[in-house]
Amino acid sequence: MKNLRDLLEDLEYQCIQGTLDKEITAVIYDSRKAEKDGLFVCVKGAVSDGHSYAAEVVQKGVSVLVVQDLVQVSENVTVIQVEDTRYALACISAAWFGHPAEKLKTIGITGTKGKTTTTYLIKSILENAGHKTGLIGTIETIIGEEKIPSANTTPESYLIQEYFAKMVEAGCDSVVMEVSSQGLMLHRTSGFTFDIGIFTNIEPDHIGPNEHKDFDDYLHCKSMLFRQCKVGIFNGDDPHLERILEGHTCQAETFGFSEKADLRAGNTRLVTGKGTLGIAYDVKGLMDFPVEIDLPGKFSVYNSLTAIAVCRHFGVTVENIQRALKNAHVKGRIEMVKVSDDFTLMIDYAHNAMSLESLLTTLKEYKPNRLVCLFGCGGNRSKIRRYEMGEVSGNLADLTIITSDNPRNEDPQAIIDDIKVGIGRTKGKYVEIIDRKEAIAYAIHHGQPGDIIVLAGKGHEDYQEIKGKKYPMDERVLIREILEEDSRK
Repeated sequence: MKNLRDLLEDLEYQCIQGTLDKEITAVIYDSRKAEKDGLFVCVKGAVSDGHSYAAEVVQKGVSVLVVQDLVQVSENVTVIQVEDTRYALACISAAWFGHPAEKLKTIGITGTKGKTTTTYLIKSILENAGHKTGLIGTIETIIGEEKIPSANTTPESYLIQEYFAKMVEAGCDSVVMEVSSQGLMLHRTSGFTFDIGIFTNIEPDHIGPNEHKDFDDYLHCKSMLFRQCKVGIFNGDDPHLERILEGHTCQAETFGFSEKADLRAGNTRLVTGKGTLGIAYDVKGLMDFPVEIDLPGKFSVYNSLTAIAVCRHFGVTVENIQRALKNAHVKGRIEMVKVSDDFTLMIDYAHNAMSLESLLTTLKEYKPNRLVCLFGCGGNRSKIRRYEMGEVSGNLADLTIITSDNPRNEDPQAIIDDIKVGIGRTKGKYVEIIDRKEAIAYAIHHGQPGDIIVLAGKGHEDYQEIKGKKYPMDERVLIREILEEDSRK
């Protein structure tokens, strides 16, 4: 139990009715979890408004309501009015868990691309140097040995604080997390100050009725992180850097290829091995040493350079950085799976035209014998995405293998037919195989020396969604099964 006054200490508020001298048993923002002597925060959501559940939670015994709008409840209930209940939830949650962020070095990463990979690279380097590091991101939350699958890139503020508290309890000294524009806009990361904030890049994305009204709003939300961190590390090559820097309150430093960047990458070289692709470069500026990573492409330089820029603030040695980057891998992000010395097979989450084009363009730089792209598109989603992805693959891949992704409530063949409309605008060759395991087997069995084969779209996902139900399906498992079946023939 905690005293109500202590939970409200970082908030500007008005006590509309009742007393502040109350002991609180729980902080709640989901009416279904209401309990006696709990504090309920009336959050306005996209689907429902917590204010409409005020009477219901009071009947269940809630003794304190935190509101934006006035509500009518019995006089023995304390009503606290604030300007923004989402912000209030973040501050109250931090106090409820004893301000765990103050016991951790907190690192937040925002940007359109690169967040997921960069969080894992930072975690890899820090742990290689002896730091116990938690992670919160798109794929999962990692607390010591525990892994919790993610529902959102940036969880609700209460969950973030709960995770931080568990990390402290597990002996973590640091945490790296993805910070989405939605998370910033909805104050999920309020209630504490990041030690380090990172800006990777920004491109038009997440624009729509349920996310950001326009690119300016998207950009503004990304920039909010840099009024909530002590040190800001920015991609100096991004054309929108000045806009992101507007109003920043943090100490700023930059990374990139530009000579003006504080930490620079130069002398980049493509690296190829037996069934692997990578890149090497020289770090210049604030640090000076060579790096080689088993991840392909220019974006891998940016991601690893970001990680180096962060870990410099932890005093990590050059040797630890080099060793950790060489061994770092991220599930479902240009994840190479060894099946042959003759060709390269990789899994990647690229699931829209922009990410697929970026990936295939990067892989063509390695001058493969053939570039083979296997992908499908999700059901009950935009047909335009299908046309665009079909056109991108038709233009860039030597062979496209069209298959099923998450058909949901659509006929898989109808989705494939839409993809074929896009490929039909190109001269690209393709085959269609509805069953994804059969399609992967086809790709492996027809692999030729020097090929690069990409399984795109599923990435870290380990399921396939069909008619409202999720069925287990992990491409790593499928590949293993295919190879085992081949060995028995």
